Amino acid sequence: MKATAKAHPIQGLVKYHGMRDEALRLPYHDSISVCTAPSHSRTTAAFDPDLASDVYVVDGEPVDGRGAERIRAVVDQVRELADLEHRVRLESVNDFPTNIGFGSSSSGFAAAAVALCRAADLELSRPEISAIARRGSSSAARAVTGAFSHLRTGLDDVDCRSERIETALEGDLRIVAAEIPAFKHTEEAHAEAAESHMFQARMAHVHGQIAEMRHALRERDFEAAFELAEHDSLSLAATTMTGPAGWVYWRPETLAVFDRVRELRDGDEGIPVYFSTDTGASVYVNTTAEHVDRVEAAIAELGVETRVWEVGGPAQVLDEDEALF
Repeated sequence: MKATAKAHPIQGLVKYHGMRDEALRLPYHDSISVCTAPSHSRTTAAFDPDLASDVYVVDGEPVDGRGAERIRAVVDQVRELADLEHRVRLESVNDFPTNIGFGSSSSGFAAAAVALCRAADLELSRPEISAIARRGSSSAARAVTGAFSHLRTGLDDVDCRSERIETALEGDLRIVAAEIPAFKHTEEAHAEAAESHMFQARMAHVHGQIAEMRHALRERDFEAAFELAEHDSLSLAATTMTGPAGWVYWRPETLAVFDRVRELRDGDEGIPVYFSTDTGASVYVNTTAEHVDRVEAAIAELGVETRVWEVGGPAQVLDEDEALF
């Protein structure tokens, strides 16, 4: 009863913020994201009757405390659905920097949910598995279905699950990831989201943004889609910065990337390029295949480490020879 899975992390385009139910991780509103590849998390899970307790290891380090609680929420849901009592050994590795705003929790929990379901012999669709992954991270639901995906809000697992949005932009999008190391506290920011005086303003317009984003993706309108993503990043930052803790994730390098993106877009070259951030200092710089080399060079000139990503597909089960143990 062992399986291994891989999932790609997400870049939030219309990002969720705050949860109406922290135990089930039910967000206040819908969200849309795109998975980034080849960055990924790889996870092996095994149900073992000889274990005295669950064992969780991420990037070679044992996980305890709140991190273990979040993994256990996913594990327990799979155990319940499969009517199993066996303890679990779960190990995961990431091939990209974690905890700096690149969605490592999304790919980690998505890969865990897919591996656990396969190990438990559960025959479930990806949208059904997305509702399991959501218990670890709401963003993980979208990493299960992959590419451009939409997580709908709801009060149960039937409504609050992810679906993939088909769009011709999948082949043309390129993402220059600008790595700006600065530890983030996403879970704490979600916990106090509703206490910001900007939260109701965000709630008032986010549903319209969801509709506009879905339309832009279907129409293959790159500029409309990623201008929306850029504006949503600013809206999210306004909400987090005006909460009780006054979270400020951005660093001087973050703002330098913003400025460079606007120079490229507004200058004589008129390059189609837009910035986006989640709750972190690192920046996603979204452009097209035609312009990605020019954009990466311009960002690298700032002294920022860069990677180039494409659109990643859904979470998938891997062959036995790719297991971590």
